[in-house]
Amino acid sequence: MMKLSIIAVLVAGVLIASPTISHTAEPPASIRLVLGVDDCVRIALKSAPELGEAQADIEASASKLDEAAAHRFPQIEVISLFGPAPKAHREDISPHVLTDRTYVRFNQLTWFSSADATVIQPLYTFGKISANMKAAGHGIEVERHRKVQRANEVALKVREYYYGLMLAREMKELVLEIQENLANARIKAVKLIEQGSDSADEIDLYKLDAFSGEVAKNLEEAKKGEALALAALKSRLGLSGDTQLEIKNERLVFDGEVVPPYESFVDMARGRRPEFRQIAEGLKARAALVEAARANYYPDIFLGGILSWAYADERDRINNPYVNDRFKHFYGGVALGVRWKLDFDITSAKVAGETAQYNRLLSTKAFADANIPLQVRRYYLDLLEAENSVVATKSAYSNAKKWGLAAMANFDFGVGPAKEIFEALQSYARMRAAYFQSIYNYRIARANLDYSTGELPVQSDK
Repeated sequence: MMKLSIIAVLVAGVLIASPTISHTAEPPASIRLVLGVDDCVRIALKSAPELGEAQADIEASASKLDEAAAHRFPQIEVISLFGPAPKAHREDISPHVLTDRTYVRFNQLTWFSSADATVIQPLYTFGKISANMKAAGHGIEVERHRKVQRANEVALKVREYYYGLMLAREMKELVLEIQENLANARIKAVKLIEQGSDSADEIDLYKLDAFSGEVAKNLEEAKKGEALALAALKSRLGLSGDTQLEIKNERLVFDGEVVPPYESFVDMARGRRPEFRQIAEGLKARAALVEAARANYYPDIFLGGILSWAYADERDRINNPYVNDRFKHFYGGVALGVRWKLDFDITSAKVAGETAQYNRLLSTKAFADANIPLQVRRYYLDLLEAENSVVATKSAYSNAKKWGLAAMANFDFGVGPAKEIFEALQSYARMRAAYFQSIYNYRIARANLDYSTGELPVQSDK
């Protein structure tokens, strides 16, 4: 009896197992929040740590684009030195170069300082810079669509928690209803026994009391399931445990909306599913990386400049193009240059590696093309099954309720046994619980279908 009421507890237990607690700002405990399912989704999207991680990934990809773009601009390197240098004078090389000058003594040393700057301005790199910029740009789009995917996952979880709370409350109300019916039946049974009726005896009271004890036990389990489901929803929204949270939708009802054909859902999935967009942008990024790797076969053409300065006391400046004094000079120049790293084996390996990653993503695309429509079909069939189950169980519990009313009436008039009441209540409780479970399954199937088709995270309640 009432085994299906335990479903609410199991559902709430599953829901509480996975929510991620957000440490964002919480409203004061004195505030009473009354939220619908879309309100809960909006709050969860603002506080979800998964979306913070996704935004950080977007910013990291943007930094890669900035890094790739920065290679278009001049690269400047400056080296400055300060240290000892030997003394030197013009007479050491004029009129003859003296070759016996040494500076092994400290009193023959002086101090020098120098600064050397080199500037390289890329002119043409055979696509290295542009290909890396293209790859980084598509990488940003990949991360943006991944963030959308995570937002859809958060919205799906919130709907599961919200509808799970509604299911738990419906199960609790059902147990209370059965408990009330049993209490009324016991009052009638006591009255019939006192009147000396043959339709009720002490054994019927024992059965009613035993039945009531089991119902009381199930009521405590239902209350626990409701508390767990509420805690799960608060945790997903980043609310503290003492926040007063109420949901707008008190009853779990079936709206009976018309379900579009399966093909329309598949078309929506192909057009809106963020995974498809991630793969499309990822393929473009991988193709650009293959192009960038192949560009390493070719040289870089650049415009180079150099400026060098050094000064030292106790050294005479020598103005002669054939003599270069590293400790005292000043010169600069500009030239057109070519830089070419001839490491064809390494470059070939890099090209092969990037090509392998591109082919791997092609396989991922083929997998998504085959399996996402299959996922859509699964949730679509779940939706149809739940819809049919709602209709069937509604008819079943309605008839069971009529049966129970008739059994109670017969028992009141002393023409029906108490056994009929037990059987009718058991059938009613089982079918009523199955009815609410079917509505819950319908809501979850619809939420899964929206997720599988890339529906926006916040929408009208369905």
